[in-house]
Amino acid sequence: MTPVLVVNAGSTSLKLHVVEGGDESREVSSLLQASGHVRTVAHRVVHGGPRLREPVVIDDDVRAEIDRVRALAPLHNAPALRSIDEAREALPDVPHVAVFDTAFHATIPDEAATYAIPERWREWGIRRYGFHGLSVQWCSERVRAPRLVVCHLGGGSSVTAVRDGRSIDTTMGFSPLEGVPMTTRSGSLDPGALLYLLRERGVGAEQLDHALEFESGMKALGGGSGDMREVRDLALDVFTYRVAAAIAAMAVALDGLDALAFTAGIGENSALVRARVCGRLGFLGVELDERASENARADSVISRGHVDVHVVRAREELVAARAALTVV
Repeated sequence: MTPVLVVNAGSTSLKLHVVEGGDESREVSSLLQASGHVRTVAHRVVHGGPRLREPVVIDDDVRAEIDRVRALAPLHNAPALRSIDEAREALPDVPHVAVFDTAFHATIPDEAATYAIPERWREWGIRRYGFHGLSVQWCSERVRAPRLVVCHLGGGSSVTAVRDGRSIDTTMGFSPLEGVPMTTRSGSLDPGALLYLLRERGVGAEQLDHALEFESGMKALGGGSGDMREVRDLALDVFTYRVAAAIAAMAVALDGLDALAFTAGIGENSALVRARVCGRLGFLGVELDERASENARADSVISRGHVDVHVVRAREELVAARAALTVV
């Protein structure tokens, strides 16, 4: 494989990897360290809106479109744009490709993607897009099961139903705010509560946006940074309950459950979260091997029931690199 630099500007981190040979990657500390070695740069972009789904070479028009939909994913698209600008300046002689987290979820059927809202709003592009697609795709390639639920649990968290390798439903929707509670994001919330805050409590739109993105989630319930190692009992109860409920909902979309995968920072590293989530799912045939879970390494099976439970090391950079090379 042509050496590809993958730039992953997430909501809580910036990761740079050089990918070679298809499944080999090494982390680098700076763009300068990759300069002169790579032939393509792949940029993970969370939201491309309704127009951008497939990998595309970044030019000024594409950059402008990513900027235009920045409000749909402010925690993600803003740092992605900064990284794109810095990388294009540092590596001007190689193609830069945007790879979108929404692409894997393009297969979600209308019944799952459509909100029950006025038609004119739907015409404005308000629908369920889904995110963490690169991570979910990698899990679906590592865990070959007809009916798979992927739990990407990290700074941002989502739960996705994958049937025969294709996404058919997911908890994140129009933006990465929807779904289960996250480190600093609220997850799903009654829109009536938001209208109440706007109308009756004098909370402005900017205040509301900031509170939902930066002051909510585990941080709001557990205090401090929102780090799952530090959260209080209520925060852990809310988080694991909502994740388990989301898994059960995805089992409805799949007509059952064959395998469950945990990935990303919390999913890979918190045996406590895995135990609390799986402990609620016995009725679906989920039975955790707690000893195996406590000692889990990347890409391991930690179950003893009818449903296989996996811990999968997140390798978004490999999927992004492959996708970028399809258009250069």
